[in-house]
Amino acid sequence: MRNKILFILPLPPPIHGASIVGMNIKESLFINKNFNCRYINLNLSKEIDDIGKSSFSKFYRYICILFNLLFNLLLYRPNLVYLTLTSKGIGFYKDAFFALLVKFLGFNIVYHFHNKGIRDCQNNLFDNWLYKMVFQNATIILLSKLLYPDIEKYVPEDKVYYCPNGIPDIFSDLHLLKQSHFTNIINILFLSNLIVSKGVYILLESCAILQQKNITFQITFVGSFGDINRDEFTKKVKSLNLDNKVFYLGKKIGIEKEYVYKNADIFVFPTYYHNETFGLVNLEAMQNCLPVITTNEGAISEVVDNGVTGFIIPKCDPYTLAEKLEILILNKELRLSMGLAGRDKFEKEFTITHFEKKLTSIIKQIINNFHS
Repeated sequence: MRNKILFILPLPPPIHGASIVGMNIKESLFINKNFNCRYINLNLSKEIDDIGKSSFSKFYRYICILFNLLFNLLLYRPNLVYLTLTSKGIGFYKDAFFALLVKFLGFNIVYHFHNKGIRDCQNNLFDNWLYKMVFQNATIILLSKLLYPDIEKYVPEDKVYYCPNGIPDIFSDLHLLKQSHFTNIINILFLSNLIVSKGVYILLESCAILQQKNITFQITFVGSFGDINRDEFTKKVKSLNLDNKVFYLGKKIGIEKEYVYKNADIFVFPTYYHNETFGLVNLEAMQNCLPVITTNEGAISEVVDNGVTGFIIPKCDPYTLAEKLEILILNKELRLSMGLAGRDKFEKEFTITHFEKKLTSIIKQIINNFHS
């Protein structure tokens, strides 16, 4: 008989890293074959710019999640509850109530983190008390060992499992397409929600530096507006005289997103978002044979090999970013070799198959440990 797992996780919309992982888990034939699964959507927001805001509709959805959780605990009686736990702030308080309810009713629980920030709040008296309650005898899944210091005050490392993210593979001859992609204009791609701390303005400033050096390029921005709105973005582009260099395509999914990657030459993700842990977009770029320029935030340095699959640069540094962009723009052979190295690393470590097998193995180990 298959063990019953109740997954409480974010699902799109909105589209962000954790909700994409949640969707991959829910749609995984492998995971659903190994376990008797049920799913509760943890998302209260419907749009990116709605995250962190209060509303009656959010309160109503929260109450619905609470009753759905109680119903599944008392009637479904899972062997394990899997909860994607927010690390701090209002999101943590919301999730902590679910976690404590599960523990109070005597069910086994595992927390899977897709963000960080616990160390930022652990000196707050109330947060510290609540963390102790939530993490008491807890089992944790992290994306990387680099993220363990965030929870080390509350959880011994023998209670922690590590499971890097993975994404569905696109079986194609993308590396051949890249080798035959001849153009006089190199296309730089930024694909993420347009949020200040994702490095949007830093990237625009680096593009202004390139333009001053008369380097030929264009840059495409893809994603939903977050704390940057359309008017602010347009105003920044105009102030830097980048009107003829910058193209905003909006949000793209599915085949449209694949087309965007296919027509790019360099991928840039200069994030300094403090809760960044992995950067799924970096995996997507590597999957599509693109060299990646990004920062050493969270566990990104385990994804991108500096000097091999791309460049890892200091945060909030448009000058170094411009320097690395110039190197790749002017060196086609380096772009291709880094792109192919990234594709190779993706195939070896970060496909959805790797993720599904690793997560399934971890869940089985956790259940066996609870029963032993």
